[in-house]
Amino acid sequence: MEDPITDVAPPSRFFEEDLDIFTPPPPSLPPPLLILPNPNPNPTHLIIAASPPSLSLLHRVLPSDSLIGTLILPEIPSSGTSIEPSPFDRSCNVHAVGSAVVVLARYSVSAERAHAVARALLGPFDPERVMIFDSIRVHGFRGRLSPDDEVAYKLETSEQRRSADRAAKAAVGVDYLPSGSVIDGLGAALMGRCQVRRLKATLCVTWPESGGRGAAALLKDLVREALPGLGFGGVEEGFDLVQGVRGNFDLYT
Repeated sequence: MEDPITDVAPPSRFFEEDLDIFTPPPPSLPPPLLILPNPNPNPTHLIIAASPPSLSLLHRVLPSDSLIGTLILPEIPSSGTSIEPSPFDRSCNVHAVGSAVVVLARYSVSAERAHAVARALLGPFDPERVMIFDSIRVHGFRGRLSPDDEVAYKLETSEQRRSADRAAKAAVGVDYLPSGSVIDGLGAALMGRCQVRRLKATLCVTWPESGGRGAAALLKDLVREALPGLGFGGVEEGFDLVQGVRGNFDLYT
């Protein structure tokens, strides 16, 4: 006689997707929280860095007293985060440099949260120009990329392309992203939000993700153009350490 406790249960007559109907949906995450006590609602430039080389460069050149706010993602624990801005923290800090605002987005933002983060970052601002730095992902690039290649491409919103103001042009010497290639993640969400709001925005993506001398030189020129008041002395020394430092840190996160 079969034992209903120890015997293997017969196969279900339902498919897994049918059984999911009876499973309550997971609770939704709270929205990102932007803490910005004294925002500048109309900055000349809003620069958002989300790629390792751009984060490393801006961390080196931003003044230590420029921090004005931070973006908090409830799903990411804050334990281990230092009080002073650090390149090793998982954080998203907002800095003010003259009439410009700079965001260092060190979070690894999932595709599901990218649009919520983009809305939170762009919400308080109505900038004259937006510059976004991100990385090229191999899975979205149409073509072959080797670790030794160093390339950079750009995307622009319709308002940026139509602009007749020569001073508003950004990344003039950078080619447009090849047709058929796809950008995803936070950079794509930010560009989509800028397009909806009709902002003049440029997304500059580089390869390799961890940076290189070519990416360093390009990013330095673009940042210097937008933030002429920053000092870049000594940036070249050790800039290629971005790959090694970030790679070792990722082993422990």
